[in-house]
Amino acid sequence: MNKSVPFLLLAGIFFFLLPFPSLPSEGPDLAAARRRMVERDLKGRDITDPKVLEIMGRIPRELFVDSSLRSQAYADHPLPIGEGQTISQPYIVALMTQILQVKPGERILEIGTGSGYQAAVLAELTAQVYTVEIQESLAKQAAQRLKQLGYDKVRVKYGDGYLGWEEAAPFDAIIVTAAASHIPPPLIKQLKEGGRLLIPLGSTTYFQTLTLLTKKEGKTQVQHLMGVVFVPMTGEVQKK
Repeated sequence: MNKSVPFLLLAGIFFFLLPFPSLPSEGPDLAAARRRMVERDLKGRDITDPKVLEIMGRIPRELFVDSSLRSQAYADHPLPIGEGQTISQPYIVALMTQILQVKPGERILEIGTGSGYQAAVLAELTAQVYTVEIQESLAKQAAQRLKQLGYDKVRVKYGDGYLGWEEAAPFDAIIVTAAASHIPPPLIKQLKEGGRLLIPLGSTTYFQTLTLLTKKEGKTQVQHLMGVVFVPMTGEVQKK
């Protein structure tokens, strides 16, 4: 997510079946780096969900970053993906996925598609993944990449994630991969009863708190989990 763009120009624009060049196969060094990432940075910390570990150990993260950065694909830090945005470090992707506890058949909304890597991880857990990206170029690239890699059921929308995806609501879970000073009310509205919303909340410059909201009987229960640093959400959120 990045620069503010009027939502009326964004709503309802989708990207499917766009041509994308053949992607290179991984080499043994990258496969070994992925195994080290799982053992050292995920299992070596607090990632215990066997399904999350299996998925992270299988998806070729190097195909979600620029070719010049593929040797760093499994380093435990964010990498730039263009438009001032980043792909989150593997540990954070695994942690947020583990916290959401996605079940097969659930409908998931991601705010901040970026490279499409988090959406691919979620798509391994459920067939109903919707993702919104405010940067048109990133939305196009992610849609192409996901299609090329076989994640053709992931729905990618170019739009302002602050407003969610009303036509596809309600959602069992919503994951926000950009920092906001507050929880966007449209996202709470689009959350099912019993649904979960995970968002980096707080200062949008230097530090936020990863926050889990659960909707019960029309009210919200909030848990503050840990300190994190994400790029800021832009668009409508900046007007509030």
